[in-house]
Amino acid sequence: MKYFKSLSTLHGHSDSICSIKFSLDGTKLVSSSNDCTVCIWSVRSQKQIHMLKGHLAPVNDAQFSPDGNMIVSGSVDTTIRFWDAESGVELRKLEGHFDAVTSVQFSPDGKSIVSGSCDQTIRLWDVQSGQELKILEGHLKRVNDVKFSPDGKQLVSSSNDKTIGIWDIHLNERIGELQGHLGNVVRAQFSSDGNTIVSCSSDKTIRIWDVTSRKQIAKFEEHPRIINDVKFSPDGQIVVLCANNAIRFWDVTFGIKIQTLTGHSDIVTGIYFSADGNTIVSCSADKTIRTWGRLLLRFLIFFMDDQDYQIEKFTLQKFFSFKNCIILLNGQFQVISNFRHSNIKKIRNNFFKKRILLHVQ
Repeated sequence: MKYFKSLSTLHGHSDSICSIKFSLDGTKLVSSSNDCTVCIWSVRSQKQIHMLKGHLAPVNDAQFSPDGNMIVSGSVDTTIRFWDAESGVELRKLEGHFDAVTSVQFSPDGKSIVSGSCDQTIRLWDVQSGQELKILEGHLKRVNDVKFSPDGKQLVSSSNDKTIGIWDIHLNERIGELQGHLGNVVRAQFSSDGNTIVSCSSDKTIRIWDVTSRKQIAKFEEHPRIINDVKFSPDGQIVVLCANNAIRFWDVTFGIKIQTLTGHSDIVTGIYFSADGNTIVSCSADKTIRTWGRLLLRFLIFFMDDQDYQIEKFTLQKFFSFKNCIILLNGQFQVISNFRHSNIKKIRNNFFKKRILLHVQ
């Protein structure tokens, strides 16, 4: 299990920050803001490298190309722009959407990008030529977010029509629709293995879906908090979300909240993991970017039952091992071997009835 602490705060934008992302190598950050700019930052020095100016309205999203050489951004001005990441020079402007561009992302191979818009469409573009390749239609209201699957063959989209779309790029059609959210679906993302999707909504829930069966397999509630973004950790064991001015972590297997990070003074609008999962970056309406680093901790675990019991010190990762799980049942320590999803409910009923106190050593 990973726990995080605050590392640094970056200042530079003059208005609410809409998105923040790492470069693939983890050395840089790119942010987009309501101040109509895109900024590139050095992770090591915590300094701003470039401020990219050209958009005529708030910039909703920006991302590095997989090789780190380019940045793509999408704006309320309806345009998509490419930038040279080294010099900060604008390379190309793409036009085609009829309303604000809400989301942009490079494909895993860096050869194409996908964009979502308030015009209810998803569009695919060729990076080298700037040519519009495909228009995907099907959502009945604005598209809030669109992401490639890890293999680049599918897309997942979220919309104000309360649905999540799964699209086959080769077939150029929607092959699945996930229904269950009761409000606008704000974000959706594939897990790193492509087998599951996590989503968040204005209905104040996070939901996890099986891609193959199209079934909901988990739901976490954040009532009464508004959720603006959600991400899987690279290993898929944790879901991190931003709710109001806090960042919250949920254990996917147990469905329990495991940590809350505070520090932003206004609504947190975006979050992102580094590729190794050891650093998180967040952005906020307070005009700041914050970085958070993994804590390598050991814990003393106390179970409150008829009397106190103490387990010897061991890492929390070992404690939540999927092969062996140490639990306290009826006053006795027991090891559950071959820990499987099928017996999670039984273990929960016995294990999590007891109040658990975690003391950092």
